[in-house]
Amino acid sequence: MRVMTQAEIQTGIQAPFTVTPRAVKRIQAITANVPGGALRVAVNGGGCSGFQYEFAIAKDRADDDAVFEKDGATVLVDSVSMGFVAGSVLDFEDNLMGQSFKLQNPQAKSSCGCGTSFSI
Repeated sequence: MRVMTQAEIQTGIQAPFTVTPRAVKRIQAITANVPGGALRVAVNGGGCSGFQYEFAIAKDRADDDAVFEKDGATVLVDSVSMGFVAGSVLDFEDNLMGQSFKLQNPQAKSSCGCGTSFSI
């Protein structure tokens, strides 16, 4: 398991994955009482467009996880999912429609209205 630095993420070395300040703040809040807690981002088959994002709190890291750390917030992405989300920006939205993590994925050719399902 190798931890990528923020400089590597920003300069595009390896597979870039960016976490916005709003996402950092929310990850910090939801993992504050979870020792070693992180946000796990995964891509699974399914949803109305073929693939869907999954967000979960994780305590354990796998050997093949890409680890992104920023200001005390940690995001884990397994190696298979990383191929689908490389180049993405993870954000957190809090509006009248609700609160949720959102991925702006440049690889997605289309997505559904809920924003959690996409096709490549």
